Amino acid sequence: MHLENTMPALSPFSKGLLRREFLGRATGIGGIALASLLADGAKANPPKPGENLAADMRTKAPHHPPRARAMISLFMHGGPSHVDLFDPKPELTRMNGKDYKGEVHYSFVNAASKKLFGSPWKFAKQGQCGTELSELLPWTSRIVDEMSLVRSMHTGHNGHEVSIRYFHGGIAGVTGRPTMGSWLVYGLGNPSQNLPAYMVLGDPGGHPVDGATNWSSGFMPPMYQGTVLRPTEPRILDLDPPKANRGAPQARDLAFLSKINHLHLKSNQAGAPKPDPELEARIASFELAARMQDSAREAFDLSSEPAYIHRLYGLDQPTTRSYGERCLIARRLVERGVRFVQLFLGGQPWDTHNNIRGSLPGICLQTDQPSAALVMDLKQRGLLDSTIVHWGGEIGRLPVSQGEHNQTTGRDHNGQGFSIWLAGGGIKQGITYGATDEVGHRAAENIVTPNDFQATILHQFGLDHAKLTWYQNGRAEHLTAGSKAKVVAGLLR
Repeated sequence: MHLENTMPALSPFSKGLLRREFLGRATGIGGIALASLLADGAKANPPKPGENLAADMRTKAPHHPPRARAMISLFMHGGPSHVDLFDPKPELTRMNGKDYKGEVHYSFVNAASKKLFGSPWKFAKQGQCGTELSELLPWTSRIVDEMSLVRSMHTGHNGHEVSIRYFHGGIAGVTGRPTMGSWLVYGLGNPSQNLPAYMVLGDPGGHPVDGATNWSSGFMPPMYQGTVLRPTEPRILDLDPPKANRGAPQARDLAFLSKINHLHLKSNQAGAPKPDPELEARIASFELAARMQDSAREAFDLSSEPAYIHRLYGLDQPTTRSYGERCLIARRLVERGVRFVQLFLGGQPWDTHNNIRGSLPGICLQTDQPSAALVMDLKQRGLLDSTIVHWGGEIGRLPVSQGEHNQTTGRDHNGQGFSIWLAGGGIKQGITYGATDEVGHRAAENIVTPNDFQATILHQFGLDHAKLTWYQNGRAEHLTAGSKAKVVAGLLR
């Protein structure tokens, strides 16, 4: 039913219809949604001059010239085993089965062991750079000359949630903070007029560990949080209007709503010293939702991609199809102006506490080809220079066995030293950075913390992590939370 037909006697624009009258007479879910979006009670107190950037999605100037305009984070919940994938340790192999003489902090003391566990998989030099990678990563080996492999990540915490929150929100274990994607959108705005700036691609197996905390806007307005897409089609529910409302009827409805919204905005600002950015932002979000009906549908439609792209991402194979589809959608999103895209897996599949010989190859098979295909595809389209791709989890795994040292052994958590990789967006190509000790337990050279990682990413987007500030209850907040974070110059071209 059209709104014009439900309110035939109102003549809103000739009689100056009050917003509350309209919402009072509007019926159905649409009226409720509009009331929620524009509710007076939802308005935040306007910030004091000079405290915060405008709370809207208009593009904002960076602090310095950027190298990156978009980022795709392939986050691997659970802690990928660096000593089995990225960080070969001959000494660990030589000492396999012998007791480790150093101190170990276990998460599961009842299954603790000090027996060193050499990797069951072979490593070999790859690419022109000669970086050694595991035989479990044949596709990643093809992009090694595009990567900076960081072998010295360190959270200092072994738990999943505490380290996840450190990576995403800047303080270990603390909830209620904006994630890095929220800070990027707050600092730079939305370059796309038709799609959200921050989008999250989930997994058919469910949410990752720590759920919405992974993409929360925390104490910032909700406009900065990640927009979560469904893991299968339809990616966004109720994207299409009812048949009776499509075409010209819907266009009239939207034009009508726009006039009412802006009448309310005008009346709200009458006599005010400055415009209300919160109300402007809510109206903009409502209008963006309408424009997404066409833009989102087109962005998620993979049928227009050629067959060779489907094969490249593994869409022709059941094991790689799901993750490959999401990696391909991520490329299509940044191609259309989305600033930050995150891909998650259900639960924490890299959490290999037992039978690592059986479980690790499976998750590698699922993710290796699509992850590498994303980098290859971005490069061939000229997008890699301006798009950062991040691959990594929140922790690594211990070099000692968990449980009995036999064919079914696994590895416990290790936040003292582990690996991630970065590519594109001004990141150095074909290098390794930092190192762990001789058995892969602790970061020992050029240590990188999640705060250093965050400062470096912001820097590539043209933002100074110490200057990007949100004042909360009179207190200056930063993504790096007042830490001694540093931009890791050794990773940058």
